[in-house]
Amino acid sequence: MKNAEAVTFAGGTLDRAAWFRSSREKLRELWERTDARCLALWQSQVLLDVSGDWSLGWLPTGNTVFEGRLSDAIFLGLEDGAPRFALKIPDWDGAQTSDAPPPFLDASRHVHPELGNGYEFRELRAIMADISPRDAGNAAAARGIYAWHEKHMFCANCGAASDMDDAGWRRTCPSCSAQHFPRTDPVVIMLILHGNSVLMGRSPHWPEGMYSLLAGFMEPGESIEAAVRREVWEEAGVPVGEVGYLASQPWPFPSSLMIGCQGEALSTDITLDPVELEDAIWVSREKMLAAIDGRVPGLKPARKGSIARFLIERWLGDALD
Repeated sequence: MKNAEAVTFAGGTLDRAAWFRSSREKLRELWERTDARCLALWQSQVLLDVSGDWSLGWLPTGNTVFEGRLSDAIFLGLEDGAPRFALKIPDWDGAQTSDAPPPFLDASRHVHPELGNGYEFRELRAIMADISPRDAGNAAAARGIYAWHEKHMFCANCGAASDMDDAGWRRTCPSCSAQHFPRTDPVVIMLILHGNSVLMGRSPHWPEGMYSLLAGFMEPGESIEAAVRREVWEEAGVPVGEVGYLASQPWPFPSSLMIGCQGEALSTDITLDPVELEDAIWVSREKMLAAIDGRVPGLKPARKGSIARFLIERWLGDALD
């Protein structure tokens, strides 16, 4: 597909340099290099440098917020030959935290007292379309691997607490010696077309008027094509014929890979599954263009930065091939 690498979170530039992960001595050397940088994360947010154009807040590894905590850091790899790490920092006095569930799009900003107003912790999903593809992709790697650690702190084999290992790219159980590796959950997301129209749906918890492409998790023993047909049939009752791959998007919320596909609908009749969707509609090219311009009340297409928006815009621009 044309410009598939332009999908948000797909433009990371890190050389993973996995051969360094098993050597604590080499990691120490990398951490102490003058060109080494570390990306701070706090709760579910990443650090941004907001002193000019927004960019990731890469800090020297000797910064006081890291407290020399190399053993807790994740080695992301090399960028232009320079070491890159990520480290989640603890709460600080005065940090605004809440036990309430986060809003659909968390636009909060948090300033660490040791970093000053030039740096802010922001939710990656809220700013994903406002930073460079390079920064978005590199931040996705950091946030995704930390999300995996937070949900896999105990051994799935024996239930004992496991330890972070291999510079953050493995967890090892001290009780039964089982090893656990980061997982990615595949999700199909479908540009289902019929003539001049595309199938759009909305979930009940989305902002009013927001519609997007249908999507769903793949199941064991299922091909991508089969997953596309099953999900569209289950959610909207629309049979799908030919299916083709278009592009993919790492989606670190928490750890998915969105597999963008195109499918040919064999019917326009919709039979809605109200458990999965609140509504599903067919939208013509002309109406979709007007909706993107904000000229269709009650219809807000998928937000910028999502692969759904990427695929829709490529469809409108005849750039799917």
